[in-house]
Amino acid sequence: MKYLVADPDEALDPGLRADLLDTWVAATNAGGAVGYTAPAPVDRIAENLDGALGRVAAGLDLLGVLHDGERYVGMGMLVTRGSDLQPHWRTVLRVMVHPGHQGNGAGRMLMEGLRGSAVDLGLEQLQLTIRGGLGLENFYGPLGYRIVGTHPRAIRLTADDYRDEIMLVLDL
Repeated sequence: MKYLVADPDEALDPGLRADLLDTWVAATNAGGAVGYTAPAPVDRIAENLDGALGRVAAGLDLLGVLHDGERYVGMGMLVTRGSDLQPHWRTVLRVMVHPGHQGNGAGRMLMEGLRGSAVDLGLEQLQLTIRGGLGLENFYGPLGYRIVGTHPRAIRLTADDYRDEIMLVLDL
């Protein structure tokens, strides 16, 4: 398994897109907190992915990927807000590993790669949000992220299933 930063020119590669779409759909269907609920709405995920890859191709955001020697099996992004007052930090978005590669340190490798990319960019801080109720803070805490706030009931999975959105920050 290897962490790579996708070159902006590679962001529109059909093979990369296909692998990342497959990963996103599989992660969603496995119950991952990656923006959707199962069954994965493939068309909506594809539209979201295309927008994200367009931002990478335009040089706005950074895409970190995991490659297992055959295909891309994980992704995470460092997304800019585009503000002149906030060039020193980025938001970590779309962190996911294909379910077939979870549980073997791939997620940690992805997050450490994104941290290294952030340091290379000269950033001072990373921010991310997670869905409450899944224990994800137990993954991010040992990586140095600390909880800085909670938005109660920010996520509605179903008519009667609300979750908190938890904001975490990592100082670099």
